[in-house]
Amino acid sequence: MSDQPSKDEELAGTEQPFVEHLVELRDRLVKALIAVGVAAALLFFFPGPGALYDLLAAPLVAHLPKGATLIATSVISPFMVPLKILLVSAFLLALPVVLWQVWAFIAPGLYAHEKRLVLPLVVSSTLLFFVGVGFCYFFVFGQVFSFIQSFAPKSITAAPDIEAYLSFVLTMFIAFGLAFEVPIVVIVLARLGLVSVEKLKAFRGYFVVLAFIIAAVVTPPDVVSQLALAVPMCLLYELGIWAAQVFIRHTRAPDDVQETTPR
Repeated sequence: MSDQPSKDEELAGTEQPFVEHLVELRDRLVKALIAVGVAAALLFFFPGPGALYDLLAAPLVAHLPKGATLIATSVISPFMVPLKILLVSAFLLALPVVLWQVWAFIAPGLYAHEKRLVLPLVVSSTLLFFVGVGFCYFFVFGQVFSFIQSFAPKSITAAPDIEAYLSFVLTMFIAFGLAFEVPIVVIVLARLGLVSVEKLKAFRGYFVVLAFIIAAVVTPPDVVSQLALAVPMCLLYELGIWAAQVFIRHTRAPDDVQETTPR
């Protein structure tokens, strides 16, 4: 007798009426919003919206001419911009709780082998996104702002607008955060059978070209930021191919395992 559970056994006890699904979805959303609200309240009192903006602006301020500062061209910008940063920071701080609520909602409807796939992907995608944002903040910003200021004529005094800077920072954070999700996309495509691992390997050369095109479009027109985005994407693509083979081997459905087991 096989020790592998059947698909019926894997799904036993997971059926729920449609109304119960809606009620659970509402409860999960409320819990996620509460988590974001609590994080926002904590950040409001420490370190505070102003300190959060100073932290976000530090890479640019460090490369501005001596005595230069950022400016606000709108009357409400000094209030709205720090508030937006507070909300974004609160969402990032509460992201593990938000993703856990998403996982708790979809997990009952998954097979056991699918749960072994989804949970590691949720955790790793979150970590990779944070790594991408951190890489952008601690490395890319310093190199980009230094490069840009080196080209500024001495007759020009740099005084960036805070709303424009916020828009630039969020765009870069999203670009690098999503770029670092390349392994997750590769793993999902391979695990769902949409693309084979062999085809992913054959696509290497095209992906390198695609990575540099994406980097040229979403980053400032400087070599440093383009290389800083394109090169990690290529390395992460290779990581995704390797990880996809591991995930496929360890997340097979029971029927697939039985079919590949020698009689």
